Amino acid sequence: MLARSAGWGSLPGMKKRVLCLLVDGFEETEVVTPVNLMRRGGIEVVMASLHGGVVEGRGGIRIEPDEDFAECEPLTFDLLYLPGGPGVMELRQDGRAAALAGEFHAAGKAVAAICAAPLLLHDAGLLNQRRFTAHFSVHGELPGVVDERVVEDGLILTSRGPGTAVDFGLALVGRLAGAAVAREVAAGIMA
Repeated sequence: MLARSAGWGSLPGMKKRVLCLLVDGFEETEVVTPVNLMRRGGIEVVMASLHGGVVEGRGGIRIEPDEDFAECEPLTFDLLYLPGGPGVMELRQDGRAAALAGEFHAAGKAVAAICAAPLLLHDAGLLNQRRFTAHFSVHGELPGVVDERVVEDGLILTSRGPGTAVDFGLALVGRLAGAAVAREVAAGIMA
């Protein structure tokens, strides 16, 4: 039996897989930029609509997800990616995203959240005794937030918002595909 690599879930040499949850009101830059960078880095990213069907971002851009969440097998993925935007409030009320973040973490799999989405990690109890960052609009609900562009603490990766989406996407590529691949992707986009 082959050993798993540092809690990432895939066997060595297998392509890493990311599940990106979408609902209406997502922040477009926080979806398109990191997803594009991860795909450039050879990472399989599946964008899944939590409620099924096309989703519309806060700026009116519509995305047809790759799958409906109901059809996914979430724990077959190596990382859960939660973009921010006003849709995070719906995700908080729904509860499934926070529960899924808890399941990923309990299974030794990484969880990444940007902008307001660290609120979901807070709801899941994953930010206790951790370093993390988030958008300034949610700092009041997140005691201990640090003012950094991207923060990695164990299996938890967080970033501040749309303006840090390139940095965050490259950090995710580095985490999943290695530093050399992240440098190659960064060079390709002139970052």
